Amino acid sequence: MKKEIYKNPFFKANPVTVLVLGICSSLAVTVKLESAIVMALSVTLVTGFSSLFMSLLRNTIPNRIRIIVQLVVVSLFVILIDQILKAYMYEVSKQLSVYVGLIITNCIIMGRIEAFALGNKPWPSFVDGLANGLGYGMILVVLAFFRELLGSGTLLGHQIIPAGWYVANGGAYENNGLMILPPMALILVGLIIWLQRSIQKDLIEKQ
Repeated sequence: MKKEIYKNPFFKANPVTVLVLGICSSLAVTVKLESAIVMALSVTLVTGFSSLFMSLLRNTIPNRIRIIVQLVVVSLFVILIDQILKAYMYEVSKQLSVYVGLIITNCIIMGRIEAFALGNKPWPSFVDGLANGLGYGMILVVLAFFRELLGSGTLLGHQIIPAGWYVANGGAYENNGLMILPPMALILVGLIIWLQRSIQKDLIEKQ
């Protein structure tokens, strides 16, 4: 199995910063780090197992109904994830709201099935799905880390910035309310894309 299958989604072919996919959920679920981690893991599992099953079925599906079959397979795993979250992480499930259900239409999942799983063996397809899910999740976690820390002063619900630093307690710090608004998520994604492309350009010039 080629190393590029599991290396490229983290940098050279990252679903969010290079292919610009999954942007909607990147903006919507990154206010809190916990929500971002849960969404990242959910998409990773759905992408990996959907790619695995579609690869196993690839030689038995008529081409004219392949999209329908893909939607059924993806829906199955999304429903399982949704029910598990409601059973064991109900508060997080409420925070994620409709975005768990919308994983069904996530273009990263459908894209990897079309571009890779339908033309490759099950194990490489599974790894490709997991890698792309983790590449997507990595960006979500980075965004949520800075948005929650600078917007609320917390991480995973725990107070990180000392209370004594705040203006109300005689300090000079104040949470940045802009960080928890969707426009700031878009700005941060833009900054990450700019940084990544600058690094890639420098690497190409050195070669």
